[in-house]
Amino acid sequence: MAGHNKWAKVKRAKAVTDARKGKIFSRFSREITIAAKAGGGDPAMNPRLRTILLKAKEANMPAENVDRAIKKGTGELPGVSYEDVTYEGYGPGGVGMIVKVTTDNKNRAASEVRSVFTRFGGNMAGAGAVAFQFVHAGQFLIAKDKVGEDKLMEVALEAGADDVLTTDEGYDVRCNVHVFDKLAAALDKAGIKPDSSEIAYIPSTTVPISDAHAAQSLEKLHEALDELDDVQNVFSNEELDPSLEGA
Repeated sequence: MAGHNKWAKVKRAKAVTDARKGKIFSRFSREITIAAKAGGGDPAMNPRLRTILLKAKEANMPAENVDRAIKKGTGELPGVSYEDVTYEGYGPGGVGMIVKVTTDNKNRAASEVRSVFTRFGGNMAGAGAVAFQFVHAGQFLIAKDKVGEDKLMEVALEAGADDVLTTDEGYDVRCNVHVFDKLAAALDKAGIKPDSSEIAYIPSTTVPISDAHAAQSLEKLHEALDELDDVQNVFSNEELDPSLEGA
């Protein structure tokens, strides 16, 4: 579950990547277009664009798709106008959820997200109703076999990271949103490749889920939201009972 275990979400995402290339490439195209529109088409001068291009390269996104998305953002090619929107809601069991959307039609996006929440026992909420349960920050997840703790601490803290957390599964590096691009560049320069890097909503409080039906409903809700074309990411704060893992 996304809110229960961020590492589990990363592993699951890697497993389904090949089966969902079209959706993944579409998401990257939108992000690239927005980044190029906001900061120009030169990745050397546009940290946000540079970070997205690294992810697109890792996913083997075709170069022509990348080039087309950049040119749509800079106005060299005609294209739709995208904007970022954040929706908040509650899932089964009172789980807080934040849905990040990139869309060319906010009314359509809101209607689709609301419909999915309703279908799976959740409901949309107003701005700020859920966000207070999360910390908005940059987050990098790095496996332990990729770097030693001392080196990572040195590189990350020097680049402005707020904290480096060590868990059984790896390192969790966190930073202020405004430091994200600088930290990403520092890790890249040091040859440290994160398993996941994003500006995330990290739960500051969690909601325990021990009921199998609620867990299954939450999983279906996550999957249905993720299938929406406009949805870029979903963050949530459920804490799934270990006995329900994989159920």
